[in-house]
Amino acid sequence: MSSLPNLLTLSRILAVPLFVLLMWDGTWFTSLLAFGLFCLAGITDYMDGHLARAQGTVSKLGIFLDPIADKLMVASVIVMLIHNDAIRGWTMLPALIIILREIAVSGLREFLAGVQVSLPVSQLAKWKTALQMVALGALLLGQSSAHWWPALPAHDLGVLALFLAAGLTLVTGWDYLRAGLRHMGPA
Repeated sequence: MSSLPNLLTLSRILAVPLFVLLMWDGTWFTSLLAFGLFCLAGITDYMDGHLARAQGTVSKLGIFLDPIADKLMVASVIVMLIHNDAIRGWTMLPALIIILREIAVSGLREFLAGVQVSLPVSQLAKWKTALQMVALGALLLGQSSAHWWPALPAHDLGVLALFLAAGLTLVTGWDYLRAGLRHMGPA
């Protein structure tokens, strides 16, 4: 538990309540702070895996906690962006796709763990996560940039990236489902 990669992963989980508090009132300043925290969380997401592999300290705990930290951060950002009206109307569709896929894949992983089958993260799923983080970061930035840089199209770029991320989310979700169905057998 006390390895640096695991501590970085745990810090992302512990940052979620702080992130929610920063986003609660949705002022341009707290949104800017939330954007900074989100960027820091993204850096720790990259660093924990990189350090664990480089130091040879990949652990079962880290493998377990890393996707949970990602899902908690993504879901809390989406919920708070909806709360602050940065995600509304048709933009709710890709947000819903992302959240539903995360729940479905988590359930699939839980089922497969029960039959002792591992479902490793694909390279495309890593790109999906990166695109989700860019989309959500841009939407966060868009909440504050309207105050200090109105010409920055952060919100519009975030919406576009969110739709692209939802497309990758559907593709990777389908890939995982197909892989999982091979281990479920006939009903």
